[in-house]
Amino acid sequence: MPTYEYQCLSCKHKFEVLQSITSKLITKCPKCGKKVKKLISSAGGFIFKGAGFYATDYKKPTKSSVTACPKSKEGCSGCSGH
Repeated sequence: MPTYEYQCLSCKHKFEVLQSITSKLITKCPKCGKKVKKLISSAGGFIFKGAGFYATDYKKPTKSSVTACPKSKEGCSGCSGH
């Protein structure tokens, strides 16, 4: 679930809320009860859980791991134009 940041238009109180993308936006300040606005966040709130999220999963392919183009014998230059 993403974290959304809000700021009260009256008392300027800033707060964050962890909520579903489909949840309704917060409209009232928890401090004074006045109107709030949702701020644009600069940081993403991604949390990777489980197996498969390792730095070793994102290796650049080496020449030995790249397979040759099946049409290389016919003059293909490595499938870049297909």
